[in-house]
Amino acid sequence: MTETAWKLTAAEGELQILTGVGGPAAKMGHRLTIAMASWRADVQWRGKQPVSAELVVDVDSLQVVKGEGGVTPLTGPEKGVVRSNALKALDVKKYPQITFSAEDIDKTATGYRLTGTVEIHGTSRPQIVDLAVEDSGGVWVMSADVPVVQTQFGVKPYSLFVGSLKVADEVNLKFTARHPK
Repeated sequence: MTETAWKLTAAEGELQILTGVGGPAAKMGHRLTIAMASWRADVQWRGKQPVSAELVVDVDSLQVVKGEGGVTPLTGPEKGVVRSNALKALDVKKYPQITFSAEDIDKTATGYRLTGTVEIHGTSRPQIVDLAVEDSGGVWVMSADVPVVQTQFGVKPYSLFVGSLKVADEVNLKFTARHPK
């Protein structure tokens, strides 16, 4: 049986983190869209079946794309402060990468279910990712939407005003990528 490998990077797709806000002053905060600008995914195939997948994200590539809601629009300098706070919360110097390794991949009606381990902030936990795969002519379009609870990985969500305004503990990771057939 033929073995092949796919290598995907941010050039073929995007990896975003969507945050919410919480606390009594939540209306003052921004729901953020954060892009991870440097990542790679390696998928090993045996015949027509993927047998392993690994995603490696460079935490320092975090970029604040936009902020929705809040009392005032999110400015460029504020995006810099948000980025700095996020990198500090993730302790980027000590934990420069986030990884996901799928040890088991099963075909589903809409794509594949990847069962594996995610490591964030030095903490590893089991993770299931349902990856949708769509045939779009000459390319495969893959997408996944995965909730992640920051405190389960030892990450303390950023807060202000003694916790009356804070980033929601659960964030949502959105992944999309395209690969030619």
